[in-house]
Formats: sequence, C-alpha cells, structure tokens
Amino acid sequence: MTDLSANHQRKSWERPAGASLESWMNTRIARYQTRKYDWDALKFQADYDPKFRRAQMRYIGTGGTGISNDSNTIAAENFTFSTMVIPAGHEGPPHLHIDVEEVFFVLRGTLKLVLEKDGERFETILTERDVVSVPPGVYREEINIGDEDALMCVMLGAKKPITPTYPPEHPLASIKRG
Repeated sequence: MTDLSANHQRKSWERPAGASLESWMNTRIARYQTRKYDWDALKFQADYDPKFRRAQMRYIGTGGTGISNDSNTIAAENFTFSTMVIPAGHEGPPHLHIDVEEVFFVLRGTLKLVLEKDGERFETILTERDVVSVPPGVYREEINIGDEDALMCVMLGAKKPITPTYPPEHPLASIKRG
C-alpha cells in the first residue's frame, strides 16, 4: 500500500486505497467522446478582438488558459495536455510563460510561429506533425495562415502553470480576465 503519512501527500497518479486496477485506470483515461471544446477559456481575448477566438479541449490538467478547475480531466501532476483549435485567420496572441516550457504539436493546418526574446525575433511555419518546445521566458504567437482550422496538441510542464503574460505594449496586457 501507499504511504499516506503526514509527510506524504498522495500523488494524482497513485492508486487510491482499495481501488481495483480497472476503477483506478478508468480515472486515468480521458476519452475524446467525453471532451468538449471550450470556446470560453480565452473568451476575454476574443471579446477584445475576434481574431483571438480559439478553443481548448482539456485532457490532463487545466492548461495555462487560466481555467482553475475541470473535473472532466485526468488530474495533472507534472504537466498538462490539451488540444487547441485555431480557426483559419485567427491567432494566439503573443504571450509567455515564466515557469514552464510549452510544447505545440501540429496535428492539422498551417501555423506561423513567431518567437521573441530580448529584442530578437524568429518566425517559422509549422505544418502537420511539426513540434516546437518553447522555453520559459520566450514570447510565442501562433497565427493560422491556412484555409482550414488548425488543430494542435499543447503541453505545459507543470501541474498548474502560472497564468501567462503578454508583452507590456500589447492591448491584452491591460485587460482584466473575467
């Protein structure tokens, strides 16, 4: 059995006392048919400008969008995993995570990726099955330059990342999240 002494808090991946393998493993599976796209996770951005409208589908943890709880996900311990839909012509605004790396794996579509740090700028195109790992402290922006919805997996390297920030001069930097 797992040691649940005062010095040990049960990790989300540890088998609960008395749970069968089947019941335990069923808590570790997030099926596509039980997910839904959350178009409101970043609604404050789309309310400012419709080009920022995109949706998150959470699988492990709540990601970096600022959602604090989603009981329909697998509990996160060391990373989060979700998918993101960016409609054609839409974009994820420039933002950075100060505490975690962020991974984008493109499943479908064509994204222009813009990275900035300390006055340097790098742009590249990501297409199907391309992946990028963006280090903490680097601004990243994803722009759907294709004719179809872009779909990507997003992974962040913490159970609950610090909410990302925007460049000081970006209009979203002064908007309060609702």
